[in-house]
Amino acid sequence: MALSLSSRIGSSVLIRRRLPIVGAFCVLSLGFSTLSFSSSSFKPGCAQSYSFGPLLRSKFSSKASSSGETIKMEESSKTVPSIVVYVTVPNREAGKKLANSIVQEKLAACVNIVPGIESVYEWEGKVQSDSEELLIIKTRQSLLESLTEHVNANHEYDVPEVIALPITGGSDKYIEWLKNSTRN
Repeated sequence: MALSLSSRIGSSVLIRRRLPIVGAFCVLSLGFSTLSFSSSSFKPGCAQSYSFGPLLRSKFSSKASSSGETIKMEESSKTVPSIVVYVTVPNREAGKKLANSIVQEKLAACVNIVPGIESVYEWEGKVQSDSEELLIIKTRQSLLESLTEHVNANHEYDVPEVIALPITGGSDKYIEWLKNSTRN
């Protein structure tokens, strides 16, 4: 019985340690606008049953909506609709070359190069696994088509990954800097 109780406590701690990471990934991937803060849709006893709405609204929104359904970035004349774009590259050299050309052409304000990712995918009927690097590109939504054309023209892969996610909130000063650092 003591062993069983101890393993349950150990797994409970492990689950609680992973939940913030999973939650952060979901928020970054899905954005705040897709999160529902209504506790009526959650199952009791699940990690989802905790209501984070009031905390998130107080931390990330100066004006939370009275219904509390979603948090959205307020548009102003100083900001523009913005996106984060993921592009994978085969190595550091290719990543730096592509990142530099993207920023130099003012197709993005900033490109982060994240080393050491492992991609598992199906290609030509076989499951493949490759070490890659990830470019995280911050830009205007209106530049996605030009950015995609630039990546396709300057990338080693036949089918480069270009995946865009909306930026639904954040620092107004950063989004303003993003607008001022990219072409119209």
